[in-house]
Amino acid sequence: MEQKPKNVSPFSNESRNAYVVEHLTGAMLALLEKKPINEISISELCHAAGVGRTSFYRNYAKKEDIIKAHIKHLSLDWTDKCKKTPDLPIREMVRIVFSHFEANRDFYRLLNNRGLVYLLKDIILDLCGFHPEQEMPAAYSSAYVAFFLYGWIEVWFRRGMKDTAEELIAYLPQQKNHCSEIPKKAEGVNGK
Repeated sequence: MEQKPKNVSPFSNESRNAYVVEHLTGAMLALLEKKPINEISISELCHAAGVGRTSFYRNYAKKEDIIKAHIKHLSLDWTDKCKKTPDLPIREMVRIVFSHFEANRDFYRLLNNRGLVYLLKDIILDLCGFHPEQEMPAAYSSAYVAFFLYGWIEVWFRRGMKDTAEELIAYLPQQKNHCSEIPKKAEGVNGK
């Protein structure tokens, strides 16, 4: 039996997947510059990326997942800094987070202009250690810190992203609390 040569890509599956993700992300960001996400079809996105619809669905369930994945990729540095230091003072967390937003201002301005800021919420909740299975004081305390940050981020966007991280920190009360100490305070409030 004669065997015919196979047409095999020189890329590994991982390399091909990275190529698809990179091109879909680039195409999504370019299209978002022109129109809102709800006006971008999967077909148009795939055409702009130069990949097939199957490649899209192999990596994502919906268009917003591309943006979420890009946010997570951009956020790795600052989320790692915050997670590796459980006693990180809130002031330092604000400095790290807003320095990241300042450094990636164009991307976050695009998110804000297209009404996609809400995609940051899950990353912020995860950063602050929120899990619904937590004991009540820990769950509400981590949510408190997460929504404090998320609220400041949203206001920062609405104010035109003009305030610096240092200016924002100046508005924080002079407290020595660390994020890890907040659940202890919540227990005291409940009388436990």
